[in-house]
Amino acid sequence: MALATPALPSLSLICKPRPSIPPPSVCFRTPKPPKIGGLNIKCVRVAGVEIPNNKRVEYSLQYIHGIGRVRSRQILCDLSLDNKITKDLTDDELIRLRSEVSKYMIEGDLRRFTAMSIKRLKEIRCYRGIRHIQGLPCRGQRTKNNCRTLKGRGIAVAGKKKAPGPK
Repeated sequence: MALATPALPSLSLICKPRPSIPPPSVCFRTPKPPKIGGLNIKCVRVAGVEIPNNKRVEYSLQYIHGIGRVRSRQILCDLSLDNKITKDLTDDELIRLRSEVSKYMIEGDLRRFTAMSIKRLKEIRCYRGIRHIQGLPCRGQRTKNNCRTLKGRGIAVAGKKKAPGPK
């Protein structure tokens, strides 16, 4: 009988299997977050995204699609929050942070808005829309040498073979 290994290798040090008790066939218990040195490991969810605990709020907010460096600093200034480590935030500060972040267009709404605007450009067949259809850059970059991200991998073309020279 093989025991399931934990998802993270660091959890294997914490969660030791108990060989004396046979494992049940179906288990509906929710696991408690592991404790390391008296600290609970938990993730903070803001706008449906789990942001890291061990970083400062300014940098952990940037894990949300649509929030960059400037906007995360603006959010902290609007709330007059200190830029402390995320796990040190109180519940009241977290609630205020979530309500402030929800005012912006982020994550799914932003992705949907971007996709709809690109779709509109394709439908009206403007220059930018045609470039999106062809998979080429839209903003005037040169395409002779670069833009491999959009064009994909290069296809090898057989070149001219050199004629053997006199020996």
